[in-house]
Amino acid sequence: MIAIVTAAVFFSGMGVYGLVAPAALVRPFGIQVTGAHARTEVRAVYGGFGLAFAGLLVVAAIDAEIRRGAVIAVAVALAGMAAGRLVGRVFDRPAAFYPTWFYFWAELVLAVALWLAVD
Repeated sequence: MIAIVTAAVFFSGMGVYGLVAPAALVRPFGIQVTGAHARTEVRAVYGGFGLAFAGLLVVAAIDAEIRRGAVIAVAVALAGMAAGRLVGRVFDRPAAFYPTWFYFWAELVLAVALWLAVD
């Protein structure tokens, strides 16, 4: 249950930050958000996705009937995000720990923790 709550908090933070300050959220990655379409895209992908997954995890923490499927889905999504960073390592070779590797490890640890939390 600790892994589920921790992941829900992680996604809640990302979601709220993505909705409220889209340019600031992606700035550490060197992404320039220069217009309404770009802000809307960050809000959708980081804000909406983050809050949707946070909500799913909250429901999973409460409802045992959906817990297994919901937790597996979020664990796989986190593993996919971490895998995408590994692909970036092969093609782009980001060297600095923050932000790329910080988020890689956060995603990987949460994915494993959620996988281990599956009943």
